[in-house]
Amino acid sequence: MKRAFAALVAATVVSSLVGCSSGGGNPLESQSSSAPGTITVGSANFLENVLLGEMYAIALTNAGYKVDTKLNIGSREVIYDQVEKGALSVLPEYNGALLAYVDPKDTASTLDAVNASLAAKLPKSLALLTPSPAEDKDTVVVRKETADKDKLVSIADLAPLSPTMSFGAAPEDRTRQQGLVGLESEYGIKFKSFKALDTAGPLTITALANGDVDAALLYSTTPEIASRGFVALTDPKNVFGVQNVVPLVNSAAVDDKARDVLNKISAALDTETLTQLNKRVQIDNEDAKTVAEDWLKSKGLA
Repeated sequence: MKRAFAALVAATVVSSLVGCSSGGGNPLESQSSSAPGTITVGSANFLENVLLGEMYAIALTNAGYKVDTKLNIGSREVIYDQVEKGALSVLPEYNGALLAYVDPKDTASTLDAVNASLAAKLPKSLALLTPSPAEDKDTVVVRKETADKDKLVSIADLAPLSPTMSFGAAPEDRTRQQGLVGLESEYGIKFKSFKALDTAGPLTITALANGDVDAALLYSTTPEIASRGFVALTDPKNVFGVQNVVPLVNSAAVDDKARDVLNKISAALDTETLTQLNKRVQIDNEDAKTVAEDWLKSKGLA
């Protein structure tokens, strides 16, 4: 990501990762439905989620299932309904963000409370499997010189400065509770401007590094936070909650044996490992499928 043309390189990498054969548009629209009995693994449109989707697909294939992949599709606003309708069988999710989507007014903040709320509020067509110890939270990030100059440690420190600052994030973060809505309601932050970029990807990273935005929303497992010397601000009001990686499945499409396969992946992952695997894909430009397979084999899961 440090090289010139980082966005172009990353886009090329993503294109090579996707399990979709269509030439553009939403793969759920451009491809026919999977054959009966096939488990269709989907993912959101950012590299970590693609990597997790590859893990699910490889492990399920190794367990004897016929698997189709439709990765890098889009945001939660696009893909959640596809799992509910059965166009996708399984999706890597994050429990806190999923709850904020299902019920933006739910105030659950602990792991047990979030999972209990999801269990009660998800439709019967969906099931949440066992959350992983691996966690990836949305994180408000600034450049080190900004943090040093303005003595920024917490998101709360941005409140008096925000009317003079620009903020970059994915387009949907403008209206998400775990986005601008929550930052305003909990911290009183009102940025001067919002720049719609990508989902914690190369566009956002480059915009922050180049000073095109003053603050940005990245993921806590984004390896460039360390490599670029960015500063992640603490979240004392817990706007971003718990964000454990967890498989979301269509209840009818994923049987108990397949659920066990997916739960074993979750149990073997932790936050440090996920960050390291992200580095291999996002900075070292390794193929996500190769990285996923290497890790699964190292854990005896493939």
